[in-house]
Amino acid sequence: MRATRTAQVLLLVAALMLWGASRLPWADVSSFDGLGQPKTTTLSGAAWSTALIPLALLVAAAAVAVLAVRGWALRLLALLVAVASAGMAYLAISLWAITDISVRAADMAQIAVMFLVGTQRHYWGAGVTLAAAVLTLAGAVLLMRSVRPGAAAPASSKYAAPAARREAAQGETADGMSERMMWDALDEGQDPTQNEGGSK
Repeated sequence: MRATRTAQVLLLVAALMLWGASRLPWADVSSFDGLGQPKTTTLSGAAWSTALIPLALLVAAAAVAVLAVRGWALRLLALLVAVASAGMAYLAISLWAITDISVRAADMAQIAVMFLVGTQRHYWGAGVTLAAAVLTLAGAVLLMRSVRPGAAAPASSKYAAPAARREAAQGETADGMSERMMWDALDEGQDPTQNEGGSK
């Protein structure tokens, strides 16, 4: 349970970080068309990568969905979160990995390449996104570890049918019986204080 709660916190923090990264500047595009003054267009994270906001929403939704899923569904959710973290890492690293961002930046800023003067990268947004990817991956690992093998825990005996409770009561000793099961055994004419061998 603690691992699940920790995973939820990590996912929510990662979602907030992604939202913050989408607001930070990722690139500046300088242009001059020969008619007016040179201008600089700043591309935010949301403009540079339109996937940041959807990823933030996905991670936040996953943090909430943890409360409603168990077993294999939780494993599937953890796998989805891990894939999302890989996508975040790709978006962050691509800003560093691309040798020349001029063409892409000009296209996003809707500036003709012929009017392009220069571009400048800002790495804070990519760094925050990469940190969010790490937190998201950690959350996915915690979710996967919180899934225990085997079937879900059996339902409480108070929800079982009377016949099932009586059958269970007949095979149990007093030490392992609940109060309700002891009363069911008495209703069947059996002494719940006796061991299986008949001795008290």
